[in-house]
Amino acid sequence: MVIKFEELRLVKDLLPSGSTHRIAQKLGVDDQVVRNYFGGRNFRDGSFVDMHIETGPEGTLVRLDDLTILREALAILDEVGLREEVPIVLPEELLQ
Repeated sequence: MVIKFEELRLVKDLLPSGSTHRIAQKLGVDDQVVRNYFGGRNFRDGSFVDMHIETGPEGTLVRLDDLTILREALAILDEVGLREEVPIVLPEELLQ
């Protein structure tokens, strides 16, 4: 899935405090892995995420090979009533 980097950061910025840890615990990964997914660059304490970044004429694009963390983050935003603030449509949402 390809999205704008700004959209990915918007998801991160809208998440309530503690969400990074909550997602990490649910998925059984280190908190830093979740931070790296949203643009963090600490690969010593957290692993690299399958993410490819490319600069385009309309901003930076990110290709995410694994949507698991994004799905969890969007589910949290849905819980707190902020999902509509994010213009990301997941592949399974296209089928509905």
